[in-house]
Amino acid sequence: MANEKVMKGDVMEFATNMKKLVNNKEHSDVKFLIGQNRKAVYAHRCILSSRCAVFKATFAEQSQKNGTIDKDTPFVLSDMNADIFVAMLEFIYTNCVTLTPKIAIEVLATALEYGLDDLRRLCCEYLEENLSVQNACDCMQAAVTYGQDELKEKCIIYIEQHTESVFKSKAFQELSEDALSEILKVDGLNMDEAEIIKYIKEWAAVNSVVLGRPACDAAKNVIQWARLPILTPDEIEKLEKENKKDNIVTVDMFATAWKFHALNQPDPNNPLAKKRIGTQDRPHHKNLNG
Repeated sequence: MANEKVMKGDVMEFATNMKKLVNNKEHSDVKFLIGQNRKAVYAHRCILSSRCAVFKATFAEQSQKNGTIDKDTPFVLSDMNADIFVAMLEFIYTNCVTLTPKIAIEVLATALEYGLDDLRRLCCEYLEENLSVQNACDCMQAAVTYGQDELKEKCIIYIEQHTESVFKSKAFQELSEDALSEILKVDGLNMDEAEIIKYIKEWAAVNSVVLGRPACDAAKNVIQWARLPILTPDEIEKLEKENKKDNIVTVDMFATAWKFHALNQPDPNNPLAKKRIGTQDRPHHKNLNG
């Protein structure tokens, strides 16, 4: 129609009013029992269906199965946390979400599960804006687990800037081998390689206990990113002696490091023969790549 234009009212006032419907039993026509304690949460089918394809399919399946809309039988979500579920409902009703460091990562996972891409984006933005020494590893783990590349890049930048503090955090020991490997691949870590290897070995010792397997097995997919050619011959020799206790560093890695020193020239085919930002200078570094 000619001259047709959408005129927008106060979006935040609308969101505030819609939030009053979240978990409001009045006029609700669907009930969820959340978590092991079966906490009741109330909602409205028309809103959930219009905003979330997963809920639309769930309600359609129930209606098809029963031949009618069953308002009396609740949906049981025993693996869901009530706070996380209500946060998701807040987004569905208002297009806004109230996040805290305690729930943001779980809300991110739920957003992915329910196909709510804008909620996923908001969770990632929140995590990026609130990175700290305490949560950097948790956010990095979430980024790797859920394939969030932009969040991963922001986490890596933060870890590069606060390497020592992050590596000392409790959450560092809880990183998966995939997440730790992503961190160890980067050149910007502000820590000397000897220290990095020390933290890798500590991580392996903790995960050996948690996983119930030898430290060398726990570390095999992580230790490969340690840059032994950066170390001096004396440091490599000392590491070899220490390695007899746990065999975390592989024979091939030592062989490559010794070969580098024997040839005494850059090895462009070896990405591990390159200094990191925090690498302390050693006499042979003039022969490193880059």
